[in-house]
Amino acid sequence: MALCDRIIGNGVGAKAVVAITGLMLTGFVMAHLSGNLLVFAGPEAFNKYAAGLKSLGGILWVARLGLLGIFILHLGLAIRLNLENKAARPQKYVNEATMEATFASRYMVQTGLLLFAFIIYHLAHYTFRVASDDVNAVPAEDVYGMVIAGFSNPIVSGFYVLAMAALAMHLKHGVSSAFQSLGIYHPNLNVVTQKLGPIIAAIVFVGFASIPVSVLMGCIK
Repeated sequence: MALCDRIIGNGVGAKAVVAITGLMLTGFVMAHLSGNLLVFAGPEAFNKYAAGLKSLGGILWVARLGLLGIFILHLGLAIRLNLENKAARPQKYVNEATMEATFASRYMVQTGLLLFAFIIYHLAHYTFRVASDDVNAVPAEDVYGMVIAGFSNPIVSGFYVLAMAALAMHLKHGVSSAFQSLGIYHPNLNVVTQKLGPIIAAIVFVGFASIPVSVLMGCIK
């Protein structure tokens, strides 16, 4: 416990933990996307994938709780670092256009909080099935049907697309800056890491947003 306090108790250590947890969550997002895209393969393939996850039983819930813990640690430390930075520089810039920060980097905490709200809703929507009567009407084993029922509502689909836009903006800055926070710095490597964030952000947004959009357009039914 004392070692953990020393690591996250200073700015450098906290930034490293934020970077590591962020990269771990990015890995999960990419894996989750690859599974979700099976919805385009049809109900049999997608329901088989979902049944395989459910067959893990307690292991699946341990993984879910572990990911939630990692996310809370990531968000909590990021908020703390943000508050410490503001306290160290209490006076705002006279002209924000002169700031050497991108729009995405300035709103990392805000997009993180929006994603936290989205995760709660997402779990309530499809895991606990308490956020939509349309989803509740579909048998629990028909996850494909639940996806269709849920995203047939334009408001729900719009919120999911908005959340994915926030996630993409978060990843665009977060993935690239994580390497710098970990001290992984080299002129040749920077060319790759600076492009990695935008590339992953684009893949994640297009991949996840394509599902509710395809349902609304009738491409998946």
